[in-house]
Formats: sequence, structure tokens, C-alpha cells
Amino acid sequence: MLGVRRGLDPSHPTQIEPVPSVSVPMPQYIVRHGVMRHLGVFSTRGRDLFMRGDQVIARTHRGLESGEVLCDAADEAVAQLSDPKQGQILRRASDDDVRDLRKMFEQERREYTVCQQELERLGLAMQLVDVEHLYGGERVVIYYLAEGRVDFRDLVRSLAKEFQTRVEMRQIGVRDEAKLLADYGDCGKPVCCNTHLSEMPPVSMKMAKLQRATLDPSKISGRCGRLKCCLRYEYETYQDLQRELPPVGSEVVTNKGRARVIAQEILAGQVLIETEDMRRVVIDAADVLTILKRGKKQRGGKQAATTSDAGDRQRAVEKPDEAAPDDLASLEDESDEEGKEADDWLDADDSNEAASP
Repeated sequence: MLGVRRGLDPSHPTQIEPVPSVSVPMPQYIVRHGVMRHLGVFSTRGRDLFMRGDQVIARTHRGLESGEVLCDAADEAVAQLSDPKQGQILRRASDDDVRDLRKMFEQERREYTVCQQELERLGLAMQLVDVEHLYGGERVVIYYLAEGRVDFRDLVRSLAKEFQTRVEMRQIGVRDEAKLLADYGDCGKPVCCNTHLSEMPPVSMKMAKLQRATLDPSKISGRCGRLKCCLRYEYETYQDLQRELPPVGSEVVTNKGRARVIAQEILAGQVLIETEDMRRVVIDAADVLTILKRGKKQRGGKQAATTSDAGDRQRAVEKPDEAAPDDLASLEDESDEEGKEADDWLDADDSNEAASP
């Protein structure tokens, strides 16, 4: 038994003190898998180590799938995930796995054609978006769009008989459709929903107005036809900066005397004021000595008026926010659930998880 020798005096026997064993935790990684780019925390077999970008074959909560290692599952990284699934990395993807994945992609195209033909035959009011065949063959997932509930029991029975495997129907939103099918955005880069975004919270016109984004629908809408997800990226920063400015309508005291705030320049940290002699001047927020009366917060989450570029500052006036036109209102997400996967109303045991006959 390994230990530490104690005592060198010959008159005392040598004592061996046991060394406590130290358990080393198994390596864990965050892995992205599936066409919907699911994220999960995956353990390894033995002491296998992986690097970022390694293509692996893993056992997920859905079955055997291919995936990509993103990073170590450090506490900081796991904290960024909401309800991550657990799984196990079985091995690195071999050349045989890559060939099988290519064959599976071709098989998915054939399954897509079969599914589309069945939809037309049954006359179902749903739009087929994509078909995903898991690497292990445990199931085929059908992604579709629909305005309301769809009774697809006959479709599932027909597809399960044709594919000889479990068929799962998954209703998605228009943002998820772009996540599956879109490639590049107006900025020239791959769309965010298909790269780094794991969740897609709703985006509103309030965010676009606060950031002084153009209200041209063709310029503020993404590939999904809804407001661009990137409008959320700096929204909280704009809110923090706006809190440091006196609200529109406030009566303030400046080094130029008493005045009223009629507009804000959020990024520059400036406000447009109207003095008692009806002059309009742009000043820094630091030049506001005292706020005598704060402007009332507008209802409905509407944002205060802001100044535009330097040439328009003197013409900026306080105007009540108007309701967004119909063509702009249609770009907003209808609810917080938009873009999230939604199971259909049918009972899972009856249709949603139908297995092969």
C-alpha cells in the first residue's frame, strides 16, 4: 500500500499513513446537435478529451446523433444555458460516420418528397419546412408551419408505415423556419439564428424606435419576415444610457437658465432643450444642474422623442408616438412563444410519437 514513511528512529517501527484517494470528475462538454441546434451538457466515455469544433457521435435525449463540441462545460458556460439536456459523447466522427451522414442527408431529401406528396394527398392545411432523420434511425422529425391545429394522425400513420420508424411532428414558428433554411442576412454574414443564437426572444417596434432604426420594413426585417434579432443586442445598453438623461418634458435648470427637455440624443449623452426665450439648444446631460419637474412616462411603453443627426437637431420637436402602421406591426412577434418549438394538440401516444407498425 502506498503511503508516507514516518519515524526514522530504529527503536520505533516504520508507520505507513494511507494517502486519501482523490476522485477526478469526468470531462464534460457543451455539444450542439440536431438541425434545430440544440445545446446540451455531455459527458465522455472514460477520460477522452475533445477540442472545440470536433465532430462527434453522441447519445442525446432523442437518440443517436452527430454533434459538434463547442467548449468545456464550465460553470460559467452552463449558467448561460436554460434547462440544458444531458447526454454522452460516444466517439469522434470517423470517415465511415461522415459517409453515413452524407447518405442520410440524401435519404432526408427523399423523405421530404414523400412527406410533401402525402400532405397534398390528404389536403392538410400545413406547410412542410424540413425533415430530420436521426443518425441512429430512432425517429424522423417533421417540422411544419400551420395557422392553427392540424389533425395529422392519418399522415403520421402513413409516414410511419413508409419510413418504418417513429415519426414525430413538430410545429414551429417563422423564426425557426429561418433558423432551418436561411443562410445569409443583409449584413453579409450568416444569419444569427443559425449560428450563435440558441434562443430567440421576441423583438418589438419599441426596440427599433429607441435605437432610431429606419422604419422601412424591408430594412428592419430579417429572412423570417419579422424584426431582426440584432435589434435586441444593444437595446439594454440604450435603456441604461437613456436612464441617465432627463426625460422628455422635464423642466430643468442649466447654466443657460431654466429650460424644458424636448428631445434626447441617447448615444451622445445629450438633450435638446427649449429655453424660456424659446431658443433651442443641444447640451450635454452633465450641464443639467437640477431637474425641477420630471416629464411623465408615456403609456404603452412608448419611448421619448430623440434627436436625429446634427442637421436635424434644431428642427426636432416633441411629438407623441404614433401607432405603428399595419405593415410594421406585422413584423412584431405575436407572443413570447413565437419562434419556440410547439407540440401539436394531438395526444403523443396517439399520433405525435407513432412508431413503425
